[in-house]
Amino acid sequence: MSAEHHAPANATEYIQHHLLNLRANPALDPVDPSNIHLDTFWISLVLGFVFLFVFGMVARRASVDKPSKFQLFIELIVELVDSNVKEIFHGKSKLVAPLALTVFVWVVLMNAMDFLPVDLLPKIATMFGVEYLKVVPTADINQGLAMSLSVVLLSVLLGIQAKGLVGFVVEFFTAPFHAEGLLMKIILIPVNGAMQCIEYGSRGLSLALRLVGNMFAGELVFMLIALLGMGWTGANPGSILGALGQVVAGSAWAIFHILIVILQAYIFMMLTIVYCGLAVEEH
Repeated sequence: MSAEHHAPANATEYIQHHLLNLRANPALDPVDPSNIHLDTFWISLVLGFVFLFVFGMVARRASVDKPSKFQLFIELIVELVDSNVKEIFHGKSKLVAPLALTVFVWVVLMNAMDFLPVDLLPKIATMFGVEYLKVVPTADINQGLAMSLSVVLLSVLLGIQAKGLVGFVVEFFTAPFHAEGLLMKIILIPVNGAMQCIEYGSRGLSLALRLVGNMFAGELVFMLIALLGMGWTGANPGSILGALGQVVAGSAWAIFHILIVILQAYIFMMLTIVYCGLAVEEH
């Protein structure tokens, strides 16, 4: 937070300003992992409660005889997730379906923050002394890694639940390379352990980087489109053409971005189900 706010002098400063998060300790380096991004935390938390409130309200008011259009829409989402879980996950855990539903809807809501005008919430925030505000939580690598590591950790716990702690540990050090003799099994223990660590690590990284990379790129494109408005110098042909280009480009990208927002949430959900399914299967 800061009492003084300086308007960006050029396009570079404008983009740099929008790429900085609201940090708990502004004195620390922006990339310091010990610093908490307050905007990412609070916006994702609020959207999580929005998800719980809306789905809870629909569940309480659900009608079998005369369902509302919104109820049918929510049921369509639930059925979509449930059908994917039944096809991919063959374990006995009742946690995977609710997890997949939560992941899908929550990520969609966080991604959809990109549809707000890029300067709207940051401008409002400056009125309350908040200098920096990034409104798309999924464009923050901290949020992406937190969600992906949570999924990987849960898959490990599901594997332990399905196979037992001993069974999970034995499989961890005897796959993917199998051997018949005791000596070869002992020799392959460090190799299998290293491969398993790499596999679990790559799952978390790929899950996070795919989501964050796409949303960060989309956010950056919206910033570049917004920069077209900085060239306004009055009611002259050049400025009018620039403003028209901003409207056309912004509308076209927003329509295309709808697919990205939904697709990235769907991929995150599907990979969550797949990783949980792999955890309970014998290898």
